[in-house]
Amino acid sequence: MALLLRRVAAALGCTPHQVRVLSQLGFGACYSSIVGSDSSDFQSWPNGGGCFHKSASIDPTAFVEIGAVVHSKAAVGEHVCIGSGAVIGPGVSVGQSTKIGYNVSLSNCTIGDSCIIHNGACIGQDGFGFMVDEHGKMLKKPQMMNARIGNCVEIGANTCIDRGSWRDTVVGDHSKIDNLVQIGHNVVIGENCMLCGQVGIAGSVTVGDYVTMGGRVAVRDHISIVSKVRLAATSCVTRDIKEAGDYGGFPAVPIREWRRQVVIHSRTTIKGNP
Repeated sequence: MALLLRRVAAALGCTPHQVRVLSQLGFGACYSSIVGSDSSDFQSWPNGGGCFHKSASIDPTAFVEIGAVVHSKAAVGEHVCIGSGAVIGPGVSVGQSTKIGYNVSLSNCTIGDSCIIHNGACIGQDGFGFMVDEHGKMLKKPQMMNARIGNCVEIGANTCIDRGSWRDTVVGDHSKIDNLVQIGHNVVIGENCMLCGQVGIAGSVTVGDYVTMGGRVAVRDHISIVSKVRLAATSCVTRDIKEAGDYGGFPAVPIREWRRQVVIHSRTTIKGNP
């Protein structure tokens, strides 16, 4: 692996210091497993020292830091910043003025303008879809669609957004997503939404505009939520929400009803345990 790293570094014209940085990042293993194709197809990007495929389209103002890889036919807009360890997969499009953090993985997706993708986020990987065949064995369902991230979207560290199976997974313009959020395949999220940490949205959910989900909210699959809904932390949405307002509880109900449930439960518990 060290020999491979030295060969790659020599091909890219890296300095000894850059070689040490690549080694610390584990770039040798990353390169051998990710690139796979002829190393002569990859070159060093002059602004930052990252690695890019000769068929990629990168604006001259883009910064591709050493250890980052831009794959074939990817498109990177002007003033984009791509951090070390990030992988921009084949055919991925990144809009202008977007910032890509360390160790971000982008595949089968398009990223809009002026977005911020924090460290470790993964966008465009296969969704969690399986079926049982006639022999009782679990088979993978094809995941052939993409993920589309709008403009001015912020995505937190280690958040995962799966590609679609029958429609694109979409995050609307100006939506903000916290760390450690899971967005399943075929989910469509509207504009100006806010998802707090550890929110989990199962597949094929449709969310309107200006929806806020508190920490650890869970949404079951194939649910629709209208615009201007706010969900209290740890709520679980098990059926469609058709009217705007505040909701909470498991299952999620209008907030006043949930508060009454909490009070009744508290009083019952006190009476049962004097």
